[in-house]
Amino acid sequence: MSELTEIRWHARAGQGAVTAAQLVAEIAMGNGRYMQAMPEFGPERTGAPLKAYTRLADEPIEIHNNVVNPDMVVVMDTTLLGQVDVLEGMNPEGTVIVNDFDLGKLKRRKLPKMRRTLGIIFQDFRLIDNMNVYDNVAFA
Repeated sequence: MSELTEIRWHARAGQGAVTAAQLVAEIAMGNGRYMQAMPEFGPERTGAPLKAYTRLADEPIEIHNNVVNPDMVVVMDTTLLGQVDVLEGMNPEGTVIVNDFDLGKLKRRKLPKMRRTLGIIFQDFRLIDNMNVYDNVAFA
């Protein structure tokens, strides 16, 4: 199989994670790639935590289950960070995106405290180059 990219989305019901997962998949399909998009939820009410998944590849995808070791994790609501293990099974070289928090509005001296509080690595947040996601989080 060609390179496979797996994305796990964390959000609350009603925030659009299932739609976002499907939209990314449809854009990939429009660009000639193979895709899968699927939700994982039961009879949740609005506001309940849920997961959605997206797979993208250049060749047909023969895996038909939930994403267990994602290359990318998208967190659409920071309140989930204390309730859900968003790094569970994540590829150590993976990427974490937190959707609703603008680190650019924080003063530079407050960034380390925010990093320790959330226990997560943000894009463009001065990662230590020779460390993977887990090592950077542990270092904080």
